[in-house]
Amino acid sequence: MKRKWVILFASLILMLILTACGAKSQEDVLKDLNAKAESMNGYKLDAKMTLTMGADAQEYQIEVWHNKPEEYRVHMKNAEREQSQMILRNKEGVYVLTPALNKSFKFQSDWPKNSSQPYLFESLVQDVVEDEEAKFTETEEHYVFETKTRYQYNKMLPIQEITFNKKDLAPLKLEVMDQDRNVKLTVEFSKVEFDAKFDEGSFDLNRNMTSAQMEVPVTSNQEESLDYDFTVKVPTEEIPGTNLVDEEEVATQNGKRVILTYDGEKSFTLMQEHVTVAETALMSPTPVKGDPVDLGFTIGALTDYSLTWTEGNVEYMIASNDLTREEMVMLAKSVQGVAIEK
Repeated sequence: MKRKWVILFASLILMLILTACGAKSQEDVLKDLNAKAESMNGYKLDAKMTLTMGADAQEYQIEVWHNKPEEYRVHMKNAEREQSQMILRNKEGVYVLTPALNKSFKFQSDWPKNSSQPYLFESLVQDVVEDEEAKFTETEEHYVFETKTRYQYNKMLPIQEITFNKKDLAPLKLEVMDQDRNVKLTVEFSKVEFDAKFDEGSFDLNRNMTSAQMEVPVTSNQEESLDYDFTVKVPTEEIPGTNLVDEEEVATQNGKRVILTYDGEKSFTLMQEHVTVAETALMSPTPVKGDPVDLGFTIGALTDYSLTWTEGNVEYMIASNDLTREEMVMLAKSVQGVAIEK
């Protein structure tokens, strides 16, 4: 009887050894992910991004095209708000398109190399590879990594969990958390096609503007643009020692411009202005000496001294000689749905 137990125990040990031999180590998976990112010619992916920064969760559909080495097309859509924006990188430069207003901006920028991007495969791989303290777990079908984030202008979200499919190493889910491990941003990947094929005009500026306008037509905002009034908003985040000291309203050709002045050690100005749809069929891009920055609900234009973004038919700008880029981004993300009481 004792001998039978010894044999059974030895068999179990052998099975565990054989199973362990078949499992991949964290280093093996990192090598595979890195090799995948380097060897592929590009990809197409679809994802749903959910933000829970404010009181209500906001959902965005994201379509990403990447053609190596440096062509990108990231189309972000929010059906509820009838909002659509696109980041485009081609041989001519980096652009942000706002189809509903028939406007585009051209950046002198290294995007997306200048910061981690939650919806780019190679960016997620780099997050994993560069974090020497990354935690690794393996399930029957998934590889899961917990890593530090590399967001250049958002230090409030330091932790993320990235899940990859074992079969083809495609990203499945990303959860970005604050310091208390509350999930603030989720990206769920529904479709990933590696080594996708693109035709010659896939990353052309005018072609993409036209195709995006067919989904969210310019005319859908024409009627809204007749309503020149808008709700004035303020940041919910605060800079210690800086307070709102003045509000000025100026009449413009398009309606009104509101200028909020904040004074203190970190003084800044927040301007809000109604904008109308550009009438020219194909507007020339407005040059910007800065970087496109993802604010979650929209894409902004960030420089050392200002941050400009559009939401609906209102254009916002934070201008300051005192704020850091990170502080401007923090304030902009919090300018949502908070009206000044009059």
